[in-house]
Amino acid sequence: MSAHRLSDELAQQAIDACAQYGGTYKAAAVLHLPRSTMMNRLVEARERNLTPSPHLFDKSNPKHLSETIRQLEKQLAAEQKASLDHATIRRRIIGLQKSIETLEIPDWMLDVRASTSAPGTPTLLCSDWHAGEVVKASQIGGVNRYNMDIFKARIQTLLESTIKLLRIISPKMEYPGIVVPLGGDMVSGNIHEELRTTNELETMPTVIELYGVISWMIEELLKHFPHIFLPCVSGNHGRNTLKIWNKDRHHTNFDWLLYGFLAKRFEDNSRITFFVPDGPDAYYRVYDQRILLTHGDQFRGGDGMIGALGPIIRGDHKKRSRNAQVKMEYDIMLLGHWHQYIHLTRLIVNGSLKGYDEYAYANNFPFESPTQALWLTHPKYGITYRMPVYVDPKLRAVEKTPWVSVPRTKGGA
Repeated sequence: MSAHRLSDELAQQAIDACAQYGGTYKAAAVLHLPRSTMMNRLVEARERNLTPSPHLFDKSNPKHLSETIRQLEKQLAAEQKASLDHATIRRRIIGLQKSIETLEIPDWMLDVRASTSAPGTPTLLCSDWHAGEVVKASQIGGVNRYNMDIFKARIQTLLESTIKLLRIISPKMEYPGIVVPLGGDMVSGNIHEELRTTNELETMPTVIELYGVISWMIEELLKHFPHIFLPCVSGNHGRNTLKIWNKDRHHTNFDWLLYGFLAKRFEDNSRITFFVPDGPDAYYRVYDQRILLTHGDQFRGGDGMIGALGPIIRGDHKKRSRNAQVKMEYDIMLLGHWHQYIHLTRLIVNGSLKGYDEYAYANNFPFESPTQALWLTHPKYGITYRMPVYVDPKLRAVEKTPWVSVPRTKGGA
């Protein structure tokens, strides 16, 4: 049985009484109503945009003038709170003046007239760093370990190995720039109880650590490349909500906050371009290659035989179908989330900086070394060199656990 709708007369009576008597307590007492009923009627009145009747206020009465001022101040506060949207946060709190959610692809990424003898443009896909998390070697057979010190060491290895690999291909480093997509899950976050209990750092101190590390990384890359382009999307671990929001996904995520601070840090450097769209996908081009960057948590499923490929390929198919209907086709999809390095013709799945962990071990997933994806896009031939960057190579040579054996005795079988 549905509740009776409050009449306009009773709603107006509630708002008038509150204005006349200076608050809900006295108004409820005068009208002989429980305060909860009074509050419900006021909510109804405000939802209908009702205001106190003009005849209630006598301009010569100081009490009425005081109430008028109070009501106006309350409305002003509500308006100011409503206006504090994500754009305002970027401008007033972070101090970022440039628009980072609107894509302006740098010319150096689109110049197909570039010499075909040049190697092209490198892309280093960075995602699934899970900074702040702890992986204990004793709980996963000694095949991996992770903490903030190891995280920083792997970032150094990532940078050094990337430069070394690219210098092998082009000793003079004849690259127009480098694309560094930030694909989300940069922080471990507190989305699970076990992470809240075992993380080395809380999320906000981790964001500050990441800000320093990525700022250093960008400055080091500038020593080797004339330009850097950083498209950014959020992951699922950085969220501050119980479940992932479809609305305002980025603005409820610490990844987005980190990207905003980084964009502010390098705002005046014309060699660096950030692109942080409001939605879960980032679209950009490298020469004629149309790229879609997403985190990958939208894709679910898989089984023991086909693993992650099933949900990823199904997800790619759905995205291509959706995008074709609105003329937003793409050639290659980039994603992380699955912590498995997979490089196919139409999609590239990133590994993780964290590497193998207790979750993967308990669920019998195949071992994966901590890896980030690196490749070159040629202006004529598209993607050519594919170079996974192993950020902790010694983990690929784990000592085998000896099996217990019983020596044979003489005459034994």
